[in-house]
Amino acid sequence: MALTVIVLLAVMAVASADSVPSYRAPAPSYHAPAPAGPAQYNFSTTPREGRTTQETNFGHEEGRNGYDTQGSYYVQLPDGRLQKVDYVVKGDSGFLAQVNYQGEAQYPKYQPSQGYQPAPKVGYA
Repeated sequence: MALTVIVLLAVMAVASADSVPSYRAPAPSYHAPAPAGPAQYNFSTTPREGRTTQETNFGHEEGRNGYDTQGSYYVQLPDGRLQKVDYVVKGDSGFLAQVNYQGEAQYPKYQPSQGYQPAPKVGYA
């Protein structure tokens, strides 16, 4: 008897599943705005910080007209040299860079500092 009820319920479930409509996601409604035109810009930045023991010196400039980009950036390296990178991007050519160094690398002689000294022991009377 119990087996007959289970089989009957299974048949009813399958029959009712066929009558349920399947779900379909709605079509996307977002349409991206058309670009106003090719990108055109120029910028330059040269922050300088003199409050540290060694002056921070770096900068960047770039110009773009459509898909052609050109620019350069530079940074003062810890060894005293100035590293400058000039780059060009023309369409799909990729990033073409020319790296130059100005100055001579300097490595000062190492002067070790005094090592750790424990605090003196305090005696109480």
